Amino acid sequence: MPEERILITGNEAAGEAAIRAGCRYYYGYPITPQNELTAYMAHHMPEAGGVFIQAESELAAINMCFGTAAAGQRTMTSSSSPGISLKQEGISYCAGAELPVVIVNVMRGGPGLGNIEPSQGDYFQATKGGGHGDYRIIVLAPYSVDEFAELVMLAFDLGDLYRTPVMVLADGQIGQMMEPCSFRAPPHRELPPKDFALTGADGRPRRIVRSFYLPAGVLAEHCKHLQAKFELIRRREVRYDERDADEADVLLVAYGTSARLSLETARMAKKRGLKLGLIRPITLWPFPEEAIRRWAERGKKFLVVEMSAGQMVEDVRLAVEGRAPVGFVGRSGGGAPTTTEVLQAAESLAHVS
Repeated sequence: MPEERILITGNEAAGEAAIRAGCRYYYGYPITPQNELTAYMAHHMPEAGGVFIQAESELAAINMCFGTAAAGQRTMTSSSSPGISLKQEGISYCAGAELPVVIVNVMRGGPGLGNIEPSQGDYFQATKGGGHGDYRIIVLAPYSVDEFAELVMLAFDLGDLYRTPVMVLADGQIGQMMEPCSFRAPPHRELPPKDFALTGADGRPRRIVRSFYLPAGVLAEHCKHLQAKFELIRRREVRYDERDADEADVLLVAYGTSARLSLETARMAKKRGLKLGLIRPITLWPFPEEAIRRWAERGKKFLVVEMSAGQMVEDVRLAVEGRAPVGFVGRSGGGAPTTTEVLQAAESLAHVS
């Protein structure tokens, strides 16, 4: 049978993917440019036998997710940049309590209220722990509508597997654009039972879900456990797409919409005799530092392309460790660099000895 393909926006695809992944509890609050996702869930979640609540605030929405995840159910919230900032305390609580919650951020321009244009200015917030304390969350970055849906479904599995919040970080362009989507389910995984879930203690010992550890030394031991889990995720869950790297004069490093324009730049460069490759991180955390380090050791040059003033470029430089030149092309405040700007920067970098 031919593969099912539906023409749909990225935001709507994310909502449909969540439903297909078994999410039956969605809590949100409207903000552009992710409103189509909230509207989709308002319409379709009841049809799937689930619960949709437009919360009174972003703080309420993430804490509703906390309670639902503590009860062992798949749950999701979504917002855009300023709204995600408001959720950060709750995300830290979910990380501390080891609760699998899926958070979708469809990024817009900032700082502050900024504007409603697409941006990638939330990279630091997502990958470095936007809330308080020593924690990490898995961060997945789609570059197409199809991959947006695929990564939302994967996010639920990863959250359940590691008992951790997972963020799907899409820029506003990916959320708003319309493309064919196939809704491919991720490979089957054996997921652990949710033996932490609060389902009623009749006939069994009580369970406690918390992030509060007051006695001396108890929190330190809990943090050691969390750090060991994060290290396991680092070893197992790095994902990236690598194209034409071996023969490239310059390797572009980009995600989301920036990766799409980087691929177009590579096609333009080929006509001018310049070979450009691409490393596209799919997991922004854990970051594919080993892949970048490997190419740096082989003498490759790197050009990072971002819709920001330069955030992921810092992780690329850390991975390179001074072994090779790292250039940067970016635009902050909404919008993307042009292919011409990227091509000119790549040509200049190619001639650096």
